[in-house]
Amino acid sequence: MHLRYSYRICPTVSQRQALARTFGCARVVFNDALALRKAAWKADRSRIRPVFWPSR
Repeated sequence: MHLRYSYRICPTVSQRQALARTFGCARVVFNDALALRKAAWKADRSRIRPVFWPSR
């Protein structure tokens, strides 16, 4: 039984740029959300919980 798989990708130059832009944006969003949570906790020890959108 395989528990995981390994894949190697060989993106083109334009695909590398798109991946770098996408992951860079995701990192910024994550860091901003983390900063909000830390600020809320430091202010009054409240928690900001993730919002889950209802499925369609």
